[in-house]
Amino acid sequence: MTRIPQRTVERFFRYCQFLHTRLEAGSEHVFSHELAAAVGVSPEQVRRDLMNFKLKGTPQRGYPIQEFMTELYAHLESSSLTKMVLLGVGNLGKAILSYFLKRRPNLSIVAAFDQDPEKTNRVYSGCQVHHIGQLEKIASREKAAVGIITVPASAAQEAADALVRAGVKGIVNFAPAQIKVPAGVFLDQIDITLSIEKAAYFARKNSLKEQLR
Repeated sequence: MTRIPQRTVERFFRYCQFLHTRLEAGSEHVFSHELAAAVGVSPEQVRRDLMNFKLKGTPQRGYPIQEFMTELYAHLESSSLTKMVLLGVGNLGKAILSYFLKRRPNLSIVAAFDQDPEKTNRVYSGCQVHHIGQLEKIASREKAAVGIITVPASAAQEAADALVRAGVKGIVNFAPAQIKVPAGVFLDQIDITLSIEKAAYFARKNSLKEQLR
């Protein structure tokens, strides 16, 4: 299959999220302009993306959602189960465990890890929590493909190194620290605090502009 650019992959997954929402609301069809508004791209971009799919829509009803999702998952190769592990069962970690419980059938957090003895050997949202010292053994045994890091910043790089040694090929880092991974391992750094600070900055700027009008 032709390699899909990262930005296109992100759009495809945003389409999936929106289509899931429409299905849950009872809708069977969607219009391209609805996708554009929901994902925040131009209608022209959506039409270019739709050229990748074998879909038949009509001006009256739009595109069939179920067929659209089948086509999307075929392109994203995500119809099979992807196993994940989570490191750090604090408030954010628990929220992520709860979110994935029965929500994404093709994505499964098969194990969670923490160093706090009060959190280990317990089950949160259907997921067994193990001591962090067992990470490499269990992640390797489960053939986990993705690791989710929600540990403190000081422990983030060590957690990433352990995931790499266990054979994980994709890492999502929520810790407020820049980590490094070797070639062949995908890394997505998500700094929630930075995003909030950025939003606050532009909110102040926009408020100031309104005051000066």
